[in-house]
Amino acid sequence: MADQPKSKSKAAGAEANPMTMFMPDFDFTKAFAAMKSPAMPGMEVVLSAYRRNLEALSEANRVALEGAQAVARRHMEIMQRTMTDLTEQMRGVNVNDTPQARATKQAELLKHAYETAVANMRDLGDLIQRSNHDAVEKLNRRFSEAMDEMKTLIDKKS
Repeated sequence: MADQPKSKSKAAGAEANPMTMFMPDFDFTKAFAAMKSPAMPGMEVVLSAYRRNLEALSEANRVALEGAQAVARRHMEIMQRTMTDLTEQMRGVNVNDTPQARATKQAELLKHAYETAVANMRDLGDLIQRSNHDAVEKLNRRFSEAMDEMKTLIDKKS
């Protein structure tokens, strides 16, 4: 095989790279040099944007945590009030009452307990919703700012 003429080995090289076979005079390095790529912003700009993103995420997490703490506090208040109310109401049920009178009082207590539970669930749901809204609002605001920053950078480079 070492005895093969050079022309055959050159032809084999051309077959290995089909681009040189179809465009032998095309200079890829000049073509890539002529291509314009978007200019990258300075490292300080990128780090600054990254820092603001982390600050926004941290702030949203703080708001979410405060909301969760408020929900937990409110839930504890509801439980304490429920236990106090239940104790007082049970004292109000007289064992000397007729079975019909006791059943009527128990039905009234059950109705009151149900209405209170629904109101408490609504209250906790509102607290959770407000907390989530505030946290997401912080992230949305930063996202909007980041898109404005990116637009400004692109416009500046054009």
